[in-house]
Parts: sequence; structure tokens; C-alpha cells
Amino acid sequence: MNHRFLHIINSTKPVLVDFYTDWCGPCKKMPSILKQVKEEIKGLRIVKVNVDKNPAIASYFKVQRIPTLIMFKDGKPLWTGEGVFSADELKEILREQIGAH
Repeated sequence: MNHRFLHIINSTKPVLVDFYTDWCGPCKKMPSILKQVKEEIKGLRIVKVNVDKNPAIASYFKVQRIPTLIMFKDGKPLWTGEGVFSADELKEILREQIGAH
């Protein structure tokens, strides 16, 4: 497991990890959606993990479909979602998970 990645997800601040690949069509929609989410949910860190380049990380977290999003806080996964979410859906889900408004 990548030590830098572990350090990032062990943050006391919420971290949303976007598991993707370059060849995945739906994955290409996520950057603009995640940008909108980050603008509104202050303190949220977003990290992208290319599953082709980081198969051990993807395997460890049992990522089977892409895109997959996993929300971490203090190193613990709080929420996992597969597929593309609208920015509004994702903001609502994340706010519920971290108690942000």
C-alpha cells in the first residue's frame, strides 16, 4: 500500500477519493462535478486514484467498478458510491456524512 495515500486518508479532514481510469467514459464526467462539490464543501480534500496505475490500492478497497467514490475521515471509509453522481446529489450525500452545511 502506498504510504503517501495512507497518510492522506488518515487526515482528520474529510477526503473523497475518486477511483477512475483514463479510458472510462463516465469517469471523464467526474472532474467538473468534483470541482463544483469542492467549491461548496469547505475543507474537503479530493484525491484521484487511477486504478490502472494503482491496482493495489483499488484492490485493497475492493473497487470493482469505475468510477467509484469513497469518502474517508480519520482513515475510515464513511461512504462508498459507484457510478456518476450529479453535483447536487454528491453534495447532499457528503454533507450527511461529514455534517457540513
